[in-house]
Amino acid sequence: MPIPIDDAMLDDARRMNARLARMPRFGMRSRLTPLLIQALLRLSQFGGDGKLRRRGLAVERRVVNMGGVTVPLRILRPPGPAAGVILDIHGGGWVIGNACMNDALNAGYAEACNAIVVSVDYRLATRAPLAALIDDCLAAAGWLLGDGLPEAAGLPVVMIGESAGGHLAAATLQRLQATPALLQRIAGAVLYYGVYDLAGTPSVHAAGPETLVLDGPRMASGLRMLTPGLDDAARRAPALSPLYGGLAGMPPALMIVGQADPLLDDTLELARRWVDVADVALELLPEAPHGFIHFPTAMARATCSYAQEWIRARFAAGGIKASPRLTKTSKTLALSALR
Repeated sequence: MPIPIDDAMLDDARRMNARLARMPRFGMRSRLTPLLIQALLRLSQFGGDGKLRRRGLAVERRVVNMGGVTVPLRILRPPGPAAGVILDIHGGGWVIGNACMNDALNAGYAEACNAIVVSVDYRLATRAPLAALIDDCLAAAGWLLGDGLPEAAGLPVVMIGESAGGHLAAATLQRLQATPALLQRIAGAVLYYGVYDLAGTPSVHAAGPETLVLDGPRMASGLRMLTPGLDDAARRAPALSPLYGGLAGMPPALMIVGQADPLLDDTLELARRWVDVADVALELLPEAPHGFIHFPTAMARATCSYAQEWIRARFAAGGIKASPRLTKTSKTLALSALR
């Protein structure tokens, strides 16, 4: 069943959008801005571990090394036996964010899904090339899938990526094709409004000043800043843009994006290709902007509950892959959009 959307939810979303329209948009104008935002983010996270422990969740910070790549991880454990593991890759435009920034979402997954949540504290593009960020996520995945966490051995694993993290999650899954035994341990992927074409899909290039959350007119130039010295053809190389990479062996996926998100075409096009190899549940949320799952709206809560239910189903299936099909979304023309 698709995410249920009613008129009250839409009214709630419109009120939130009216507030967002009065707020600054995020965009890469300079190298200094992300550093300032990152510093403010870290200040806002003070005391976060204590909040999680008061909810009964265990918190661990661990640094692992895989294939010569060292990466810090943040691990949340539920109070009881785990039914599965979530590998979380945070967003932030590749230039801000850390493993703590999804604590609220990840605590919900840990509690609702009885999941161990491993969040990757990958390097940021302010101090490392994009390929290094993918290397960090691949190292974390290889460590986890290779039974680096003993209590997770044999448990199904779901990978979650949001925005830039959706890009890194998809790129990591494609890199795992080189080790099929590890890729087969992935029971599912939840991809929230990811960036899959680093040269920009049509909806990115069409984004205007009315775009919410993201600085629409500067999105394409921001992608160019992320990949200096490359032309659009090079940015669309499979190693950088998952939309153009191979999808053989991919797990079932839940793909979620708002219809007001300039990254809409990225999700639609990836789903169009992914459905040829695995089950895809595609959810297009009416009037939802980028990043909407973090907003205090009924639509965000319903979406998170839906994702939790989907993850529980993947844990229960134990990683068995369904036949390829596309689940039609509510109040959208998702199926026709993919033809």
